[in-house]
Amino acid sequence: MKVGIRRARDDDVDWLVDLLNGEETEPYLSGARAFDRAGIAADVERSEREPERFGRFVVEVDGERAGVMGFEERSEAHRIARLGGLAIHPDFRGRHAADDAARLLQRYLLDELGYHRLELACYGFNERAIRHAERVGFVREGIQRRAYLRHGEWQDAVLFSLLREDLDGC
Repeated sequence: MKVGIRRARDDDVDWLVDLLNGEETEPYLSGARAFDRAGIAADVERSEREPERFGRFVVEVDGERAGVMGFEERSEAHRIARLGGLAIHPDFRGRHAADDAARLLQRYLLDELGYHRLELACYGFNERAIRHAERVGFVREGIQRRAYLRHGEWQDAVLFSLLREDLDGC
């Protein structure tokens, strides 16, 4: 299995809309992100326009679209990027494609774009995302209690970070 990532393009937008709104995907994603076609198209355009500050990436498995992930610069002065929006199509789950893709994005952000710190947050109920973050080297930093109102209920956020030196020797 060959996993790769590439920047999302205009011809990916409809596929992304379907993926992000799927019943097995949508409940686990941030409610603050774009889910409609116009918002996703705007994200793709911004990723092309501001490649060092914002990115929407398509995860490919053996050349076939399998998922999406992204980042946004949180602090230019401190070289911090916030990761999020990882979603793998149900047909590709269970093969660790998300792990391989996450490692590719980590290396790209740390080595090529020069970020110092990567951050992410998962809903406390999303055990699959928490296990994924830990498998790919993120360090759990804490819990934001009842931080996000999602589907009518307050949810905890589990906070993670990854520093350049965390990947030394990997």
